[in-house]
Amino acid sequence: MATNEKTNDGIQPYIPAEKTVPEATLRAIGIGALLAIVMGAANCYLGLYAGMTVSASIPAAVISMAILRGILRNGTILENNIAQTMASTGESLAAGAIFTIPALLLVGVWKDFEFWPTTAIVTCGGLLGVIFMVPLRRALIVNRPDLIYPEGVACSEVLITGQKGGSGIKVIGLGLGLGAAFKFLVSGVQLLKGTVDGAVAAGSRVFYMGTDISPALLAVGYIVNLHIATLVFLGGAIGWFIALPLYTQHTGDGTAYDTAWDLWSTQIRYIGVGTMLVGAVHSIWNVRSGIVAGVLGLRTIHSGDGDGVETVRTERDLPLRVLFPVLGGTGVATFALYFSLIGNAGVAAIAAIIMIAAAFIFVAVATYIVGLVGGSNSPVSGMTICALLFAAFVLLMFGVKGDSAILATLGVAGVVCCAACTAGDIAQDLKTGQLVGATPKNLQWTELLAVFVSASIFAPVMSLLHNKYVIGSEELAAPQAQLFSSLVNAFFGDGDLPTNMLMYGAAIGVVLIIINTFLERSQYAFRTHVMPVAVGIYLPLSLSVPILLGGLIRHFASNASADPDRMDTDSGVLLGSGLIAGEALMGIGLAIPFIHLTTIGGAWSSPLSLLLFAGLMAVFVIYARKSPSQA
Repeated sequence: MATNEKTNDGIQPYIPAEKTVPEATLRAIGIGALLAIVMGAANCYLGLYAGMTVSASIPAAVISMAILRGILRNGTILENNIAQTMASTGESLAAGAIFTIPALLLVGVWKDFEFWPTTAIVTCGGLLGVIFMVPLRRALIVNRPDLIYPEGVACSEVLITGQKGGSGIKVIGLGLGLGAAFKFLVSGVQLLKGTVDGAVAAGSRVFYMGTDISPALLAVGYIVNLHIATLVFLGGAIGWFIALPLYTQHTGDGTAYDTAWDLWSTQIRYIGVGTMLVGAVHSIWNVRSGIVAGVLGLRTIHSGDGDGVETVRTERDLPLRVLFPVLGGTGVATFALYFSLIGNAGVAAIAAIIMIAAAFIFVAVATYIVGLVGGSNSPVSGMTICALLFAAFVLLMFGVKGDSAILATLGVAGVVCCAACTAGDIAQDLKTGQLVGATPKNLQWTELLAVFVSASIFAPVMSLLHNKYVIGSEELAAPQAQLFSSLVNAFFGDGDLPTNMLMYGAAIGVVLIIINTFLERSQYAFRTHVMPVAVGIYLPLSLSVPILLGGLIRHFASNASADPDRMDTDSGVLLGSGLIAGEALMGIGLAIPFIHLTTIGGAWSSPLSLLLFAGLMAVFVIYARKSPSQA
């Protein structure tokens, strides 16, 4: 291969800018579309269950390599990049969908997931996320070498390594099987317990401990690494080990277990909401220069060229003549969506304007955050809360109340959330493309296509899951959706929010920011990022425990020669990706109405669950010590 030439961003891509290889081919698009649907469905389940999603980029890259290079024998790295990018677009839309849309059911204005409104919310948000990332690509990826985009860099290394062979698919297959088997034993025949937990009273105080028996959560902890897993558990410890005993007044009426869960669900979890709000505002302030740069970046994509010099292939974006019609069409579609939901043209117009302005701001914030510290720390929940509160405030000023206001507010929040989630993930994919030598224009239009392909699956998938497990129950807690339903019910219904808990959470957020500033100035590697701690406070503790265990396995058992913060250095990442997909897809499969199974659980289910979960962790340790080529 000829010596690579650096592009005007200083990056030396794997495929030189002057070289053209097959990229957005029909087979790459077909594989990418299929993976977008599968990964979107899997993350839909995971987000409703755990309140967190994980990037699909690396598993999608491995699977596409196995198909293109292992089966078809002649796929290119840029075809792999297209397939992986489309897949991660579907995955990111899942996060936006499950964080907000289920709130419409929980608050009572919907009885089931309505197909067209759900699809429209996801589609409009996803399109805006892609469109706004075009000017932001140069502002926050090309011209900001300080933003490292860790998942994007890791995925580029997986793709480059994969040129030597599509190893790793067997590890993902093993994970798929194990994850599916555990979910079948938990939710299918109920041989195992989904959660092993308990609470005890000491005087008037209640103490709780427990863990979910979930391969997916163990894998989440492994993939996000010990740093983030520790912060999530720290949040859980603040909520369950400190706040819960302090505020408990157990009188002996009811069990200690019921007392603990009642206090947490009605009071303690809102500490996390206050922390999220502070984290979101702080993030917006930090990214103010990036927002301005994004607006100014519109000038650089007018013709695809700059300063009268022809732009090299690796710097060609979709031009404005394409973006403006798509943006205009999306704006009109959003107005039509809001009008169909609330039946008031004036309110619909106001909601559409609020949404477009908020979406651009939060797309810039999400992009900046994932570039700085990775997707696991993106304050999407906090940003969506900010958009929801702003929309609710404006609607209240115009005197809008009742179900119309709830629909408009959650409609704005849903589109903004989908835009922010999509943009954060796409930013990582564009960084991957920059490093492997992809044409940005090809990534961008296939991302738009992936939005249309995958948006239609979320209403039926969420309906299946709701009919089987009940969204908002212990099996599918949907924490963010429960939060948003509580917020809009407090504004427009008869609900109430514990403002004292919100203030305590805000104070915790301020303290975390101060500590993080000190750690950053002292150049410590550890950081006290606000959002993982806030999520940990808001989640049930039983979800934080397996996430921490996964992080510990990553830290202590991964390949000794590897950097534990990298995502491509051992087979544990691939095994974990398979575990997540396997558990999620089995969960969706068990929700199909005609599947009926006999339950066989008993009093011995809890110890058996812990024993088998320990065995799964041992398998994780074994694979964590292997490189993909050794697996």
